[in-house]
Amino acid sequence: MKRFFLLFVFFAVVVFADAQIRKIPAEVTDAFASKYPHATKVEWRDKLQYFEASFQLNGSSIIADFSSKGEWESSERVLNFNDLPDEVRDGFLKSKYSDWKKNTVAESQELGKPLQYRINIQKSGIQKKNLYFDTNGKLIKENIAL
Repeated sequence: MKRFFLLFVFFAVVVFADAQIRKIPAEVTDAFASKYPHATKVEWRDKLQYFEASFQLNGSSIIADFSSKGEWESSERVLNFNDLPDEVRDGFLKSKYSDWKKNTVAESQELGKPLQYRINIQKSGIQKKNLYFDTNGKLIKENIAL
């Protein structure tokens, strides 16, 4: 019975691990306010290695990651497929995945890397992928999605 209780507590901690663990440092919130001064509906998550802000900006949903020192690391803006640049949309439509169902689309920017576009696609309940395109519409990376 004691073992069952310990397992229950362990799983409860895992399930509720998304809860805020520590206070968001002022360096992080200041850096966020400087980079995104017009953001609304800001929600913070402590991801242990970094802090994640989910927010709205000019009608778009964005997620941005900051180091514990307040350094911006990456951001991802949710898009509709039709909002993609023509080159990226054409690159997808000319790819071997053009007949797969499009789930989510995002514009992704990481520190020190060029702008990319991610299209999450699926052919079946098991076959799912993330496709990454550069701004010219060239497929630069693909990986299996869960």
